[in-house]
Amino acid sequence: MVERQLPKLDVAGSSPVFRSKNSQIKMAMKNKKILIAAFTLAVVIAVAIISICLSKCKKPPIPENPPPADSERLHTLKQYLDYTESIDAVDNPDQGFYRPIYVWVGENGVNYNKAVINDSASLYHLRIDISAFSEVVNGVSDKSLSAAAIEGIDGLLSILKQNNKNAIVRFAYDSGYNGNADSEPSPSVINNHIKQFCPTLNKYPNTVTAVETGLIGPWGEMHTSKIATPEHITPIIETFLSNCNLPVFVRTPKMIYDYLGITVNDIGNYTIDADNKAYRLGIFNDGYLGSSSDLGTYTDREKEIEFLSKQTNHLPFGGEAVVPDSKLHDIDVCLPEMKKIHLNYLNIEWHSQVIDKWKNTFYSANCGDDELYYGQTAFTYIRNRMGYRYVLTDSTFEYSDKFDKLNVKLTLKNVGFGNLNKQKSAQLIFTDENGEIKYTETVDGFSGGDSINRSVSLDLKNGKYDVYLRLYGEEIDGRYLYALRFVNGNIWNKELNANKIGKIEIRK
Repeated sequence: MVERQLPKLDVAGSSPVFRSKNSQIKMAMKNKKILIAAFTLAVVIAVAIISICLSKCKKPPIPENPPPADSERLHTLKQYLDYTESIDAVDNPDQGFYRPIYVWVGENGVNYNKAVINDSASLYHLRIDISAFSEVVNGVSDKSLSAAAIEGIDGLLSILKQNNKNAIVRFAYDSGYNGNADSEPSPSVINNHIKQFCPTLNKYPNTVTAVETGLIGPWGEMHTSKIATPEHITPIIETFLSNCNLPVFVRTPKMIYDYLGITVNDIGNYTIDADNKAYRLGIFNDGYLGSSSDLGTYTDREKEIEFLSKQTNHLPFGGEAVVPDSKLHDIDVCLPEMKKIHLNYLNIEWHSQVIDKWKNTFYSANCGDDELYYGQTAFTYIRNRMGYRYVLTDSTFEYSDKFDKLNVKLTLKNVGFGNLNKQKSAQLIFTDENGEIKYTETVDGFSGGDSINRSVSLDLKNGKYDVYLRLYGEEIDGRYLYALRFVNGNIWNKELNANKIGKIEIRK
């Protein structure tokens, strides 16, 4: 007979049967939780899938500027040009060495040496003698300028314009420009003369580089006269600024301070706002580099040049270099100040000994780091740095597969002392392999800076085309005047008055 063993009780006193039932209950509850979690997860996944499907099925809104289709994608075309500066002389508008022209004005018109206007210069200094209208000179009475006198001045400016020349203009009552003092008419007549000739000057904004107030003293240099005082000069400045739309220059910075109602002690942080008439007010320096004060031009040279540099950043600056034995015009001394004050122009004829000094001394590492000019004369360096001087340093085109649009991206470097002070109109020109113009489009103008980015619509047949950028002042009868030339080699087209910026082949 087999002996049966009774089941042992566990610690809690329950039997295996009881443990089995409990386990089943716990397992059922666990499974229920798993089923609920799985159902919840399934619902979340289903919702996510439905959302994704709906988002993919839903048609997106059309953007205002949709991205181009593959057939309209843009391609980049790097242009391979000479991106280095040439040391050749380039006669860009409103700058450089000028030549003086003496102009006599009388009741019946004007008289001057027309032969002076030739290819030897692009910038002139008009020394306009209106002494015939002052009682001190004519011995009769102070007079208004005659209609013939105004017409004669207009005619001279017209000739300069037709010949693509610029002029700095100065009026004086010094008969013959011979250094005569106290030749002025009454202050009221002076102001009337300004009001008479300013409208004529305003007709030539691209021809006239600047107007020197002059009028007072020998050579119109605003000194050595009974009326060379703030009481008389300040009203003259106001009359010029109120009637002339061009840059207006006086002889010394003190004359600017007097007009502004400040002194040299106030100029440290003083800035003339662009909406102020005095924003157009600068100086002409006919004692340039002659002494520590430039022969009385400055009272505190360093401080005043700092002040003036804010004005000459947007206005021309120049005059006459004087006193041959001055050390200030040594090439290794004068260049930093020329750059700071943005030198634009100088008289080629005065002082001749200073000009000869520059022609016989040389630019070297002691003068600066322009290695291109090492071994070149000081004259060449100063000539090439006066005013603005733009070098094209990069040119890239972007075009579409349809060849219906072209983006032009140019990078420039201004290596000149000065800046471009007048906006230029702009055109992109396309010529075929025979040099014939096939397409021209006007684009936004150029006011200076280190880049030009322009877009044009193309309307050209298949073929190869050279692309030019024309930057100019104005157009007369198909002639584009006062054009800006980049100083790269092999880039200028004289017939088009335009700079070559690349080429493109149209393959529609």
